[in-house]
Amino acid sequence: MGGTKARPYGSTTKARTWVLAALGVVKVATAEQIRQLTCPGTADAQTVRNAAKDLGVEGLVVSLGSATRINDKGNRVSEKLWNLTTAGLEAASVVLDREVKEMGGTAKASVPSGAPHARKVTDTITAFLQPIPEPTRPVVRKNQPPPTVPTQTAAGPFRPAGIGTLSSWETEVVLPVAGTFISPAKGSPRADAVLTAPGAGLPVLFVEVDNGTEDRQIVANKIFKYRRFFRRTLKDNARDVPMWQTLYGDHGRQGHPPVAIVFTKQVGPEAMMNRMKAIRDLSTECWKGHWQGGSLYGTDVKDGYRRYDGTVPVIVTTLARLQQHGPHGPIWWRYGHSSWESLEAALDNPDDYRAFSVRDEERRLERRAQEEREQREREETKRRQKAAAWACPTCGRDVYPNDDWQSAAPGSDCSVCNSAKERERQAAEERAAEEAQAKAEAEAWRKENGIFGFLRR
Repeated sequence: MGGTKARPYGSTTKARTWVLAALGVVKVATAEQIRQLTCPGTADAQTVRNAAKDLGVEGLVVSLGSATRINDKGNRVSEKLWNLTTAGLEAASVVLDREVKEMGGTAKASVPSGAPHARKVTDTITAFLQPIPEPTRPVVRKNQPPPTVPTQTAAGPFRPAGIGTLSSWETEVVLPVAGTFISPAKGSPRADAVLTAPGAGLPVLFVEVDNGTEDRQIVANKIFKYRRFFRRTLKDNARDVPMWQTLYGDHGRQGHPPVAIVFTKQVGPEAMMNRMKAIRDLSTECWKGHWQGGSLYGTDVKDGYRRYDGTVPVIVTTLARLQQHGPHGPIWWRYGHSSWESLEAALDNPDDYRAFSVRDEERRLERRAQEEREQREREETKRRQKAAAWACPTCGRDVYPNDDWQSAAPGSDCSVCNSAKERERQAAEERAAEEAQAKAEAEAWRKENGIFGFLRR
């Protein structure tokens, strides 16, 4: 399409807005990356490229370097890297409806080297968003007759659900452990990207992109830096409030906000898992919950829960998984969990007090049900015994088949009368025995001494 004096490359306002919005967030990207991020339904990157060139004429966008990639045909291609000028940063702030001071820098220093890390951050954000290609129609060129048959719009390929919008993202966000955002203290983390999507149940997610070029300990140390920032508090009506909550709001879960690490290097599954595990082991102190044992119901039950206050939930995945399945797919490994999970499951704490209280309530209900069963059994036994009772022939007292835990024959005396009769029988036997013994002793003395034996006394 032909251009104008003001727009020599013939770009549309919509296309220029796409470029400003994209570069306002990711800071540096190729035309193809901007297309994938903002307008994947367009036929190719030329639409974006023309818009960037027109913005360059206005002094809003500049290309100071290039990057290479392998295209779909396996060929190595070189592409210009685009980033905003200072004036372009101001223009992007209007498009994104943000304060200029919130826009960060232009990232022009990374462009001459090809900005490998910044490009992976851009790819990561695109994978989170999963932009849906809008159906497009072929552009009617000048001096060409309209088609005799109405042209059908081309439906884009299926993509998994994404999270948020482009304006939900910020990159290179300073998180001061002390000092200010302008002058942060040494040791303050700088998040590669921050997602705020409260409408999707994710008030804030801090994202780190790992290209595999840094030592594992350096990557693990970033988690410690995040924890330092999360621990920083501010006074709010004489109450200490975490600084991050004043910026992003409470996420409603126990513990600090989540940190996601996206691994982008193309390596084998074993090598990738070894790196993930190494970073896990080096940062255990930050993410591991604290075990609290005990059970309110059932002292013989070994149970408990983990407390996650003061811990940093760390979830990890690969860029390839994120691109293929989207952020909601079963692609996340939460350090401390045992399997790949969806984002919602990975951010949950299934072994915290909530689950423990449910189990303990189940034990309480089971104990109560057991007590009720035992009470009913006692009442039923008592009812059956009462139905089978008879009057004691001696005293008239009710006699049960098992009277005082002793079997009683039907029609027999009660245990009280039986005991009394038994005592009388034993007493009679004792008296008879005593009388017999006295009689025997007297008879023996008579035989020994005769009738006059008393005279020898």
